[in-house]
Amino acid sequence: MPEASIIVFSSRVVLDAGIVPAAIEIAGGRITSIHEGSPRSSIRDHIDFGDLVIMPGLVDAHVHINEPGRTDWEGFETAGRAAAAGGITTVVDMPLNSSPVTTTVAALKAKAAAARGRCAIDYAFWGGVSGDNRSELEPLLGAGVLGFKCFMVPSGIDDFPAADDEEIGAAMRTIASAGGVLLAHAEDATVIEAARSRCGLDRHPRAYQSWLRSRPPEAEVAAIRRLATLCRETRCRTHIVHIASGEAADAIAAFKREGLPMSGETCPHYLTFAAEDITDGATLFKCAPPIRERAHQDRLWRALESGILDMVATDHSPCPPDLKRMSDGDFVHAWGGIASLQLSLPAVWTAARRRATGIERLAQWMSAAPSRLAGLQQRKGAIRVGYDADLVIWNPEASFTVQAESLLHRHKVCPYVGMTLHGVVERTYLRGELAFDRSDPSPLAKPPRGQWLRRAQH
Repeated sequence: MPEASIIVFSSRVVLDAGIVPAAIEIAGGRITSIHEGSPRSSIRDHIDFGDLVIMPGLVDAHVHINEPGRTDWEGFETAGRAAAAGGITTVVDMPLNSSPVTTTVAALKAKAAAARGRCAIDYAFWGGVSGDNRSELEPLLGAGVLGFKCFMVPSGIDDFPAADDEEIGAAMRTIASAGGVLLAHAEDATVIEAARSRCGLDRHPRAYQSWLRSRPPEAEVAAIRRLATLCRETRCRTHIVHIASGEAADAIAAFKREGLPMSGETCPHYLTFAAEDITDGATLFKCAPPIRERAHQDRLWRALESGILDMVATDHSPCPPDLKRMSDGDFVHAWGGIASLQLSLPAVWTAARRRATGIERLAQWMSAAPSRLAGLQQRKGAIRVGYDADLVIWNPEASFTVQAESLLHRHKVCPYVGMTLHGVVERTYLRGELAFDRSDPSPLAKPPRGQWLRRAQH
């Protein structure tokens, strides 16, 4: 049966031209018309959201769902529910930490099978460049991955080893010829090895300052410079994930000015937390690159606001509680990753509102830009006629305190617990149908309606 049409209205709808009163008509899962400036009295049979913000559903292009193989860490069912509760309507899953990792077509098919019928929102996949798997890249593109991710340092799991410059360069040539994109975890292992020998981390594994000094900004910059050399040679679109330092943002700025096709993202945790506030043994905050000092946070915000950095992505990387080593606070052996899929919008908004940054900038950083990176910009990331009716309805003035029991991730291990955040998600629509309703947070549809978004074939 065809999906019923609905009309939603708010005095604050985030469109390309700005925030305006508007009515959005939806039919068949798509936006069929937008009536800007329409007074409420002129619209019949509509859902009136008053002054709540209607924004494009968020697109998170950096998520570790971990299924299959590590479903005890996270899975499509739990991650999808958490994402929908956070206003996210599309995620792009990283090629690790699932098992098998997504470096072959067979592994991609296994991941797609694990996701089918289990995810509350739409999903897509990045393939992996790991070791020498260049013969798999074109088949993976043909099978639907949106692009590829590589690590320049050990990834944390043995089955996704770092790629060296020769392997990355060869992959970039293949990816560029197909019009694809390479995403890179850019830290330089040589710089890190030298820093670790100086910082005393192995003698003082609970000391956050030792963990911080073991992965200095120079490691980010050195790796970005290596990638820029390869980008210059291959002209491959190159995206640097989870930028954590002002120096790394400056390096991106310089290479953009040169005209290289490079882009970069940062994450909610780098925009929210600061090293000065992290105590020894607080392994909840461990990630790589590490959360740096407040001065870096300010520079990251300025880089976003100026367009040097293009987007915000969660790098949602959960694990079972015991792997976080909270009992002994060991930063050396604790899993590095922060779970924030459900909280990215309020976390970023809470920090943004203190800087007088407008809501429309969040729509650019968390919807439009990531949809372009993923090649989904013809249907996702904006409120436009013909686009999927993916919407988040939220209250930027309301606040809440993060409670562990309210989190829908598989595990409740999260450094935001206990924080007061602004921005309450009321409803999330996926292709015109409710995926989340705060008034009734129980699962809304069985089976979930999330679809696999494959790369368009050229």
